[in-house]
Amino acid sequence: MRDRPNAVMLFAAGFGTRMRELTKHQPKPLVRVANCTLLDHALEQVDQSIDLKKVVNCHYFPEQIKTHLKDHKDITVIEEQDIILETGGGLKNALPILGSNLVFTMNTDAVWQGPNALSTLLESWNPETMDALLLCVPKGSAVGHTGNGDFILANDGRLTYGAGDIYTGVQIVRTDLLSEINETSFSLKLLWEKFLSRKRMYGVRYAGRWCDVGTPEGVTLAEDMLGYSSV
Repeated sequence: MRDRPNAVMLFAAGFGTRMRELTKHQPKPLVRVANCTLLDHALEQVDQSIDLKKVVNCHYFPEQIKTHLKDHKDITVIEEQDIILETGGGLKNALPILGSNLVFTMNTDAVWQGPNALSTLLESWNPETMDALLLCVPKGSAVGHTGNGDFILANDGRLTYGAGDIYTGVQIVRTDLLSEINETSFSLKLLWEKFLSRKRMYGVRYAGRWCDVGTPEGVTLAEDMLGYSSV
């Protein structure tokens, strides 16, 4: 459908330095949580939702990502060879393959417990009023996250920066304004600034629990949240 995303960009290019020894010989998306890689946890959310064109970027140990996904014929892997393009640059670089002005983007360093993340966004998506819809979670439902929060969520769903809800790394976003950003490597925050100035950036709260798996301690917290035991 024209006013709903038909593609998803999964970000898997980072160095994962906060993972310390766990990413010394492998990329962070291949760190295992509850006997499943973080990348596969993300793909599970994607596969439970509507049929989507899937793109994954990579840079750090790229061949490992490619090998892991070699049997997924419906996934296109883009290697960022010279430099990491960050989230904004990575999305802009993938646009010819994504082929859509409206896409999901998803970080690959989190685990979910509850309703499907992408379906939650679709249920609240309004193309008439929104340029972006971010999935957020209240602090009490965010496991392993120590920050003060990212956004204030107004009663009508509009977002402003501030200590409040936490961005989970999943969103629906319009991509046309990326053409106005001349940088090669940049954060999606540059695109968000444009949406915020137009008052067309919204958020919706996730009804389940979400775990930020950015450190070795996060792996343990995520497995505890999922009730996983290796014994």
